[in-house]
Amino acid sequence: MNTLNTFICQSCSEEHHQWPALVFPCPSVYAELSEEEKQYGQTELNDDFCVIERPDGYSFFIRVVLIQKVAGKCDGLEYGVWVSLSESSFLDYNENFNNENHEVRYFGWLSNWMPGYIYSDSVPMNVETKKGNDRPEVIPHQDPEHPFVKDYYAGISLEEAERRVAAVFG
Repeated sequence: MNTLNTFICQSCSEEHHQWPALVFPCPSVYAELSEEEKQYGQTELNDDFCVIERPDGYSFFIRVVLIQKVAGKCDGLEYGVWVSLSESSFLDYNENFNNENHEVRYFGWLSNWMPGYIYSDSVPMNVETKKGNDRPEVIPHQDPEHPFVKDYYAGISLEEAERRVAAVFG
């Protein structure tokens, strides 16, 4: 299988001729919850929003896009990831979700563990909404010590991008 040009989509079982987006279905912290914890209080998950209620408070998440540069390619490798936001940012995003002219920058934290990287803490992100209601794009804050952030800014090789796609769709 040439992962750069064709892949079989797990959702529709059709062959596609481009890189697929590598999508996380939920924030990592949600995936780690027991079924009992998922039923507690106001815990909710849909395609765009996630709210987790715990005895000590709420956590708020939105789905966003992260585009990883690939050396020698015009198109990057796209990820569908989740970021946590403050309550006020989450409420503002939610209130403006259908506003096609809403452009704002929020501060958030990457809420998925990207395969192949070791994390001691989450990665701080700028969350940038776009006109036209496209999903917000995230950009990691500069951190020359974190391998994921270094790869984000320097790019990954074509072989590494193909390996990542094959790991999900291979």
